[in-house]
Amino acid sequence: MSVTPYAESSRRPGEWIAGMLAAFSIFASCIGVAYRPARLIPAAILLALLATGLGGRNARIATWAIAIGGVCFLLGMTVAVLTGNPIY
Repeated sequence: MSVTPYAESSRRPGEWIAGMLAAFSIFASCIGVAYRPARLIPAAILLALLATGLGGRNARIATWAIAIGGVCFLLGMTVAVLTGNPIY
């Protein structure tokens, strides 16, 4: 007897929401590199953590969203300081 772990009938709406939150988190992190990184990127990382907590099939993209958020935070703060742009 073979059982698939994620059959079409067992999809939860929370899995879709987790995927969308992770995708929005990646988008916000990338925008935060150029525009006020201390405001946008921590909020994006919190969204990624929420998406990771929801889990499901999109746990991998949510994990990537956390990593991308951390890299974008370092890059965004560096760019903001070197160019004299506002951090907040």
